[in-house]
Amino acid sequence: MARARHGMYIYPREWPAAVKAAFVSDQSVEVREVDDPVPGPGEVLVEMAACGICGSDVERVYGSYSQPSMRLGHEPAGTVVQSRAGGISGGDRVFTHHHVPCYSCHYCTRGSETMCTEYSKSNLSPCGLAQRYVVPRHNIMHGGIIRLPEKITFEDAALIEPLACCIRAWRKAPISEGDAIGIIGVGATGMMHAMLAKSMGASKVFCIDTNPFRLEFARKCNVGEPIGATDPDRMDKILDGTENRGVDVAMVATGNIGALQEGIQMVRKGGTAVMFGVPSTGAAMNLDMAGLYSREVTLASSYAASDRDTREALKLMSSGGIDVSPLITHRYPLEDSQRAFEHARGGADSMKIVITGKA
Repeated sequence: MARARHGMYIYPREWPAAVKAAFVSDQSVEVREVDDPVPGPGEVLVEMAACGICGSDVERVYGSYSQPSMRLGHEPAGTVVQSRAGGISGGDRVFTHHHVPCYSCHYCTRGSETMCTEYSKSNLSPCGLAQRYVVPRHNIMHGGIIRLPEKITFEDAALIEPLACCIRAWRKAPISEGDAIGIIGVGATGMMHAMLAKSMGASKVFCIDTNPFRLEFARKCNVGEPIGATDPDRMDKILDGTENRGVDVAMVATGNIGALQEGIQMVRKGGTAVMFGVPSTGAAMNLDMAGLYSREVTLASSYAASDRDTREALKLMSSGGIDVSPLITHRYPLEDSQRAFEHARGGADSMKIVITGKA
């Protein structure tokens, strides 16, 4: 490990002038060398230690994601190796947010921070899935870099951002004590949704998925009642468990449009269905609007997370309110990113897959 001096690390001589970073290339992941990023005034250089693979990353590679950026990796944590920003020093263990809003525009002042123009413009350079990356001045000035408590490992820190996204989604459909919740899609974020629902006082959590591995994982973690998405009696089971009402909230943690339709049907009169999973561009569905109206069902969507959500996620993890560690089932080095993404795409035997770095 390099030594800290005057707010920066001294690079070991064996480090090359270029760093490896992963990018989307023709429905595959290309790991190539790029110029070693250099922080400008007010910026920070971080050596990545761990970065989670998100469903939106997988969609960027293999699907038709609705956001144009082809940079991969937005869940990184690591060590500061050079700082040109006040209050941040070499050697600091940090989580870094890739997108950060301005907190002063029309969207931000009305709670729509992820719709802020600056939010989508800001990003890490070259990306979070790189040996080293620069955190821009805008991000740092607006809370986009957070020191990690010693008790939080880098791998756990790579799950701060997805947990923050889940927290933001629950702001769209607050839980009342004793509510029944349906989680459709119990991958890593679906499991986080189930954990959050229980921590907020839900009396019943139904975990619905097509994947036997995930259903068994949910059962072992005791986060809710696993129900196969192809089980012909699935709706009857939910009605039997909710006094024939349906769930109060359906959190759809998959981009599958059929799952969203089922989530809308699953909620009680006056309930809420939240679209959390990432749909492909152009995805569409037929929806009986008369039924939606007469049942007074709310359909909401939730995109990404703000700094406020991120800090709440870290607080929950630090206090032990949510334990994300069991969700990490596989680890790959940066050089094996293509294999890691193929594994994440299949998802038959995995939950959260993390890319590990050198820090």
